[in-house]
Amino acid sequence: MATLDRTRLTALLEAEQAAYTDSHPRSRALFAQADNLFGRVPMTWMNMWSGGFPLYLDRAAGNRVTDVDGHTYVDFALGDTGAMAGHSPAPTVAAVQRRMGELGGVTTMLPTAEAQDVGAELSRRFGMPSWSFTLSATDANRWAIRLARLATGRPKVLVFAYCYHGSVDEAFALPGPEGKAQSRPGNVAPPVPLDLTTRAATWNDLESVERELAHGDVAAILTEPALTNIGIVLPEPGFMEGLRELATRYGSLLMIDETHTFSTGWGGATRAWGLQPDIFVIGKSIGGGIPCGAYGISAEVAAAVTRHTEAGDADIVDVGGVGGTLAGNALSVAAMRATLGEVLTEDAFAHMTELATAFTAGVQQTLDELDVPWSISQLGARAEYRFARPAPRTGEESAAAADDGLDAYLHLAMCNRGILMTPFHNMALMCPDTSREDVDRHTEAFREVVGALFG
Repeated sequence: MATLDRTRLTALLEAEQAAYTDSHPRSRALFAQADNLFGRVPMTWMNMWSGGFPLYLDRAAGNRVTDVDGHTYVDFALGDTGAMAGHSPAPTVAAVQRRMGELGGVTTMLPTAEAQDVGAELSRRFGMPSWSFTLSATDANRWAIRLARLATGRPKVLVFAYCYHGSVDEAFALPGPEGKAQSRPGNVAPPVPLDLTTRAATWNDLESVERELAHGDVAAILTEPALTNIGIVLPEPGFMEGLRELATRYGSLLMIDETHTFSTGWGGATRAWGLQPDIFVIGKSIGGGIPCGAYGISAEVAAAVTRHTEAGDADIVDVGGVGGTLAGNALSVAAMRATLGEVLTEDAFAHMTELATAFTAGVQQTLDELDVPWSISQLGARAEYRFARPAPRTGEESAAAADDGLDAYLHLAMCNRGILMTPFHNMALMCPDTSREDVDRHTEAFREVVGALFG
């Protein structure tokens, strides 16, 4: 088995850093001038890009991004799934232009006929009969959690260590001593101790789930079908079915967030794996880049919420804390209708998944050839390598496999070779515009970069 030489890694990283700095003078200058932005970027997570300063965008189309220094990249980051449909897909652009130009009325607080079309399409794909729209999956999770608490009369949410549900306060929890949920390292100023709102369990460990549900205070199990923001950690056989059974047995709702796992296919993992959620959340990708999200609820949850609202226990149409002025606006709805109906089709997912399979095989070939102790996992149109072998089976194991030095080296080296990977981790996503040539280009560059480290 190949072993990592940290001295060699340091030398290679320094060389890639120097090349990156030298070839991006305009991005570097713009970053230095951004005195009026906190962290010098529009949103502080943009500082996750390796190299000391981010690339600055000039233009993008399909799966190509061009920065202000004139370099064009094959984009496998795709906005961390926000651009799963590709950058500016033609049907989405046409729908947005028509709404903003010919029709007018980006946001009016009035419904459009297109909203029912989007709801019907979401039901066809994911099964939930009733839908509400948001501006992000974070919004969708927050509001749906409130409905789950209302429907069940219970205060807490169960989440998994190192899960991803946007910036939902309840989700930044880890199992702590004596089963008490504790805040994840780096969590920014949680409003209350996490054990007051959250119970935390370990992924792929049904015993840990049942132990937390047995307290009888969990409104919903909030989960992805696979962990995604800590590397792809797939569910073991029977795990998702076990969650459904345990939720039913202990009177909790099963709330599935497919913001990232929509990559599994046309109907997400929910359809592909026959999952049965009570609440379903999705965001980012369904609007082709226009901010949007949605949550769907079962007939039973809808009935429970309606009973409480009719009894005067809650107000979901005014001051109850569910919804926002821009949610479900005409522009977002138009974008969702076009993206779901004409871009992220069944044929598109078949193409994207085939390419992700080739991407995975290319990475695995290098890992096998050089006997590198890493692994790669695939989830439909998405693939990701992790610095551990075998592949981690829990969020805790995947977090332990993190290596900032390796991340920086691989991201910078690939960027210097014209390939963008997701800055938060080593995820690659295919879109309808991705080609086999793009995948082969990554395979060649990955072999070169990893070979320089272990060869």
